[in-house]
Amino acid sequence: MSETRGIVTARDGDYAIVRTEDSGCGRCHESGGCGGVRVSQALCTSPREWRVLNPRGAAVGEEVRIAVSDGAIGASALLIYVQPLGALLGGAILGSLLAGEAGAIGGGAVGLLLSWRWVAWRQKRRHCDPRFHPHIV
Repeated sequence: MSETRGIVTARDGDYAIVRTEDSGCGRCHESGGCGGVRVSQALCTSPREWRVLNPRGAAVGEEVRIAVSDGAIGASALLIYVQPLGALLGGAILGSLLAGEAGAIGGGAVGLLLSWRWVAWRQKRRHCDPRFHPHIV
């Protein structure tokens, strides 16, 4: 389970608004961590707020740990980054074989557009999957 720390700034029914000082899973400095927090800090230094499930009823001002299930971050990264890139390259290669350079451009564009539609559809299905919901532990 990937975790990070934050402070509850507000409550919203079964949810809490939690402010985190850094982004990422909190494993950046451990062996095996990706170090992605360094990239995000370079792009945006302001604290982040997240709406997360609050099953234990954490109070405003309380320091909490936010967790997401194992595999959720990797699966989401594959869906959002790798799959569209694969569709772009696959469409470009197929288009190139069928119609040269113009086919490669068109095939890449079609592959990317179809991929974006598929990603949006998958994200809607994942919205109801509790494995992809961050929550307070």
